[in-house]
Amino acid sequence: MPELPEAETIARTLSPMVAGRRITQVQVLLPRVVHPLSLPLAALCGRRIAKTGRRGKLVLLMLEAEKDMGHAATPCTEQPDMLAVHLRMTGRLFVYPAGQSAGKHTRAIFTLDDGHKLFFDDARTFGLLFLGTEALRQRWPFWRTLGAEPLLLQGTALYAAVHARRAAIKAVLLDQKVLAGVGNIYADESLFRASIDPRRPAASLSQQECRTLLACLHEVLQESIAQCGSSIRDYRDAHGDAGAFQNSFHVYGRGGQPCHSCGCVLERCTVAGRGTVVCPHCQH
Repeated sequence: MPELPEAETIARTLSPMVAGRRITQVQVLLPRVVHPLSLPLAALCGRRIAKTGRRGKLVLLMLEAEKDMGHAATPCTEQPDMLAVHLRMTGRLFVYPAGQSAGKHTRAIFTLDDGHKLFFDDARTFGLLFLGTEALRQRWPFWRTLGAEPLLLQGTALYAAVHARRAAIKAVLLDQKVLAGVGNIYADESLFRASIDPRRPAASLSQQECRTLLACLHEVLQESIAQCGSSIRDYRDAHGDAGAFQNSFHVYGRGGQPCHSCGCVLERCTVAGRGTVVCPHCQH
């Protein structure tokens, strides 16, 4: 599943192709990819995309306010201000030139005023599209309960969020109600750099350990964004290009191999139901 760096990369690579463009036509080829609480995607017709963005693992298309559009939008009881795209495991957003036809896994197509088409493809159909207002998004439990953006946290903020939690620190990092956007890859890599065993109870971490962990999390996320994310299986950015951060992994997916730092054999275990790799010497 794309995590924060992958969603950020997709939003950034989409921006030059869709920002400022008006949506002229919407085709929903698989209705169940539209969230039940979403407004009809037909309400996008005539709306201009102001900019792209991200919230946690969601890719966002922000819409210009209706008063700035220069013409009436498609009639709708509520005027949406954002399309949120939850890519989940295999969702992809690509922009194609005019004339491109739907592929086997295309679930929705948004035609832009320059003739290009924004495709939402999803092989396993776990992804979701949610069009709405902030009031409507507050009825969506996933959105309403999203935790803090990791890159915006500073100082003792992480300690304040985790110090009373008895669950394993990795489980807390993966909890989207605590930190929005952190998944298996970046939890493992950050905990390794911070020399913290992912199985430790979150409440056992000192303020200094939490400061170190937050600094390592920032470092790992920023490095991955700079390398356009990690491509393990399906992830590609909006140009169809793979990320490169997987070439910098210290622990994720390396169970049974030697630790880059100390040479000890990396151990596999399970934390919060997720496959986890830990160095028995470097992490404690």
